Amino acid sequence: MLQSEKAASPSAESGPGPEPDPPVQTCIPRAFPWDDALALGLGALGWRPGDFWSATPREFAAALGRRARPEPLSREAFEDLLAAYPDRTSDGADR
Repeated sequence: MLQSEKAASPSAESGPGPEPDPPVQTCIPRAFPWDDALALGLGALGWRPGDFWSATPREFAAALGRRARPEPLSREAFEDLLAAYPDRTSDGADR
């Protein structure tokens, strides 16, 4: 046995040693719904198979109308903007 191995091995005097790490919980991802995607792409959108398979996920989502959109401006926010930036006439007076 090498000297470094001797020093690394626990002895009865040193105690039980560090606690083992708790097990890591993993989740199994759900399978991608290919049947639904194909039905939408080939059926609802009327794409040819080559068009479907060459589209990126972003293109597919855009074709389905599922793009991230900002929240519409609320009436209160609109009123705040009008107060902060009032319309002016050609002579510089507020309307």
